[in-house]
Amino acid sequence: MTDDTPIAYTALQKGTPVFTADGAEIGRVEHVLQDSTIDLFDGLAVKTSAGLRFVDADVVGRITPSAVHTSLTDDDAAALPKPQGNEVLDADPEEYDGNGLSAWWGRTFMREHWMRRKG
Repeated sequence: MTDDTPIAYTALQKGTPVFTADGAEIGRVEHVLQDSTIDLFDGLAVKTSAGLRFVDADVVGRITPSAVHTSLTDDDAAALPKPQGNEVLDADPEEYDGNGLSAWWGRTFMREHWMRRKG
């Protein structure tokens, strides 16, 4: 697979650059917003210099292993909203570190532990 081969949103990796239609980098993918029970892609939470911003699925065009291309103009990108809701939750990546029994069970059965995101 080359870097310009299209991929599904489910294969998108954190840190992938997101670009406007003019090729300006908006920021980097923080996480994909989806409802996997009905295979619904809602959009992307993108880490920008102004903080976390929401990019709606309707403006996401081509997704490749190395980039997300949108139909946003530079002005649209500057006006992106913050993600909606009272809080944004991330899985705690350190939850499964270590050699203890709890860490082993976490890795084996992928327990869902959440922590509040700061900022």
